[in-house]
Amino acid sequence: MALTLDAEKWRKKRGMKRLLDALGADARLTRYVGGAVRDDLLGLPLSDIDLATRIPPDEVMDRLKKARIKAVPTGIDHGTVTAVSDGHPFEITTLRRDISTDGRRATVAFTDDWKEDAARRDFTINALSADPLTGELFDYFGGIADLEQRHIRFIGDPLQRIAEDHLRILRFFRFHARFGAGEPDHSALEACTVRANDLMALSRERIADGSLKTPGRFIAERSKDRRRHCSAPSTIEQGKKAPGMRSKCRPWDIASRPCLSHWHRMRRRPAAPGRSLRGGSRDRRLASAAASGRRRNSHQAGPDRGADRRAYSAQDRGRMGKGRFPHR
Repeated sequence: MALTLDAEKWRKKRGMKRLLDALGADARLTRYVGGAVRDDLLGLPLSDIDLATRIPPDEVMDRLKKARIKAVPTGIDHGTVTAVSDGHPFEITTLRRDISTDGRRATVAFTDDWKEDAARRDFTINALSADPLTGELFDYFGGIADLEQRHIRFIGDPLQRIAEDHLRILRFFRFHARFGAGEPDHSALEACTVRANDLMALSRERIADGSLKTPGRFIAERSKDRRRHCSAPSTIEQGKKAPGMRSKCRPWDIASRPCLSHWHRMRRRPAAPGRSLRGGSRDRRLASAAASGRRRNSHQAGPDRGADRRAYSAQDRGRMGKGRFPHR
């Protein structure tokens, strides 16, 4: 029996039915693509749903406007339009193929061939697509088998795929850490090693986005085994305050530490003699405060501390009425 998605569950997503009707899903013009299909096969919750279509971008905009769905041309030169249907955003991209690329940006041309569009993606597990009506899966490069084996593999020649987009080096390691199991793909690892210097051609923003982009639900999944070390796991899982904690401990905050309560204990740790919790010598901080004519009440006690605080408060109240938005 062929593997399929639950098409009815997908259509029940808020705003999805209106969107599919506008994009001609009944005529097989639109499919679900990308990470949402992959995550559904893994049993992960659906978050962002991307669609691919044979319809040109300008016609996509016209169809959405006729259906009274907000259309935002986020990347219309590359075929991408964001549709806001019933308050929920969906990214719609016209099928395309690469004409030229320099490792940072690509020049594309639109096509109506689903396999040609899937071939320009990075990994086999990301090249899956599904029919919105029947849930039928389309796998052109063995992505389902790789997903079952938790094997992250480039489509085609890894060296060529990395030359098309240098950021795929970081994406390979990030996807292997999240979805992979066992040893990394040998050919992919060797290609990443050979072309590692290509990352120097990328901007810092793109490198940060490729290396630090970690979804919250992934952090929550990876940290389930760490919650048992927390002092109050039952209250933390419910998002409540644990005894002795100043704030809620949420699952997505637990990445590299068992619990936020440890961080709060560090905040309460007394400072060493001559040192301040905020760093630097206490004497040096007091000397700097005295030179600027202000007293630091948190480090210097005295009988007139309360009077100083009241004086400063009175001065601040006097200034507040002189700004652009007077205090009432």
